[in-house]
Amino acid sequence: MQMVMLTALGVGGATVIGAVLGFIFKKMSHKFSDIVLSFAAGVMLSAAVIGLIVPSLEYGGKFKLPVTVAGVFCGAIAINLIDKLVPHLHRLTGVDAESHPENQKQLNKILLFVIAIAIHNLPEGIAAGVGFGTGNVNDAIMIAAGIALQNIPEGMVIIAPMLAAGMSHGRTFIAAAMTGVIEVVGTLLGYFAVSLSNAVLPFALAFAGGTMIYVISDEMIPETHAHGNESGATFSLLAGFCLMLAFDVLLG
Repeated sequence: MQMVMLTALGVGGATVIGAVLGFIFKKMSHKFSDIVLSFAAGVMLSAAVIGLIVPSLEYGGKFKLPVTVAGVFCGAIAINLIDKLVPHLHRLTGVDAESHPENQKQLNKILLFVIAIAIHNLPEGIAAGVGFGTGNVNDAIMIAAGIALQNIPEGMVIIAPMLAAGMSHGRTFIAAAMTGVIEVVGTLLGYFAVSLSNAVLPFALAFAGGTMIYVISDEMIPETHAHGNESGATFSLLAGFCLMLAFDVLLG
C-alpha cells in the first residue's frame, strides 16, 4: 500500500512539476511542445500495451481474448463519453499563443480546457492503480512512469492560457495542481477496485489500457501533428515507445 501511495503522489506530482516548468517556459514553442508530448505519447502507448493489455491476456483465463477486447473498447467508449462533455485539447491549446483574451467568456473557455485535462487524468490515474493489481511491481511502475511523463507536458501547456486570461499566479498554480490531485484519487480508486476482486482484474487492466490508447490517439497525436512537426513528432513517439520497451526487457 505504501508503494501505491507513493506512486499516486508521484503521478499526480508530475503535473505539478509540469506546471512549475510552465511558469518558467511560458512561451514554449509549438515544435518543442510537440516533440515532448509525442515522446510522452510513445511512453504511454508502450505502458498501455505491455503493462496493461498483455497482462490482461495473461490473467484472462479461458475467455481471455473476448474479455480483453471488451475491456479495451469499454475503456475507449467511457473516455469518449467524457470527451463529449468538455472541449478537446487540440481545439484550445492554440489560444495561449495566438491571442490575449480579456473577457470572461474567453476565460470560461480556458477553464473548460483545464477541466478537460483534469477529467482525462482520472482514468489515467485508475490505470496506474490497476497496474498494481497484477502483483508485478515492475509493470505497475512502468505504467505509472509512462503516465507521469505524459503529465509533465500537460502541466506545462495549461499555465500560459490561464496567465494570459488574467488569472493570478497563485490561482493558476492551484488550478494546475488540482488536475494532479484528480490523478492521485484515480490511482487509489483503481488500486482498491482491483484489490476487492481479482476476478475483475483482466477486464480492469484492458479497460485502463483502452482509456490510455484513446487519449493517445484522440488527443495527443492530433495535437502533435497540427503544427507542421509531424516527422519529428513521429520519431519522438517511437523513441518514447522503444525506451519503455527497453526498460521492460531490462527490468523483466
